Parts: sequence; structure tokens; C-alpha cells
Amino acid sequence: MGNQNTVLENTGSVRTECVKQLIQKAYEAQAYAYVPYSDFAVGAALLCADGTIVTGCNIENAAYTPTSCAERTAVCKAVSEGRRAFRAIAIVGGHGQYLAPCGVCRQVLMEFADPDQFEVILARNEKDYQVLLLRDLLPYAFSQADLARV
Repeated sequence: MGNQNTVLENTGSVRTECVKQLIQKAYEAQAYAYVPYSDFAVGAALLCADGTIVTGCNIENAAYTPTSCAERTAVCKAVSEGRRAFRAIAIVGGHGQYLAPCGVCRQVLMEFADPDQFEVILARNEKDYQVLLLRDLLPYAFSQADLARV
């Protein structure tokens, strides 16, 4: 991917070529999903500020609560590798519908991304996708700024 300048349009949005690459990487990650209970495989590809793409898949657990979503898997993997600034995430899976992150994943993304710039790409395929801002998905998020008021 190279550095951040190679993946951004002049407007600050992720370039179309990069969006397609993120979607491809999300599909590759989906193939690794561990979903013996729901058969609902999800893949995610997270674009870090340095241009690195980190992938994740959902990992189910018989007790349900310990299940990890694809988005959180990607974020945890990136953070564990020293990356803490993100530009976008592509999410694919399920049965051909647009899949938005769950509330917990939205909150985790909020911890590491600027909600007014972070792009969430919901893809059915490389040609059929929607791009939303994190702020639109989580308009009244609890953030680090709220803790500063305490």
C-alpha cells in the first residue's frame, strides 16, 4: 500500500483503488472465519494510517459472549503490532448483504479513529459497496473527550 499519501484522494477520502483492495483483503480474511455455530462468516480489512492493511475474521465461541467480531479482531491485531491510527475499514460477509459493525465494534473503532474522517466500507462485492463515516454510524459515541470532562 505504501504511505498514507498513496491511498488518499485530495479530499482525504480513501482512493477507489484502495477501497477495492480493502474489499479483496476482507474477502480473503473471511475465508479464515471460525463460525461453527452460525455459519455467518465475516471478514474485515483495516487500513492503518501508515498504509498497512491488517485483516481480521470473526471467531465464534460456544459460550457466545467470548465471540470476537472481524472488526475487533483486525483492530486488536493492529494494536498488538504497534499501530494505533486508522483511516478505514472494509467489511464483507454474511449472505450478500451490507454488514455494518455492531455497537461494540463501533465503540472500539472510535477509540482509535477520528469519527469525522474514518471511513467504513460496507461491501457486497468490489463494485457494490457503501462508504460511511464512523460519526454517522455512532453519532453520540462515548470517547476519550468524555473522560477529560471528569
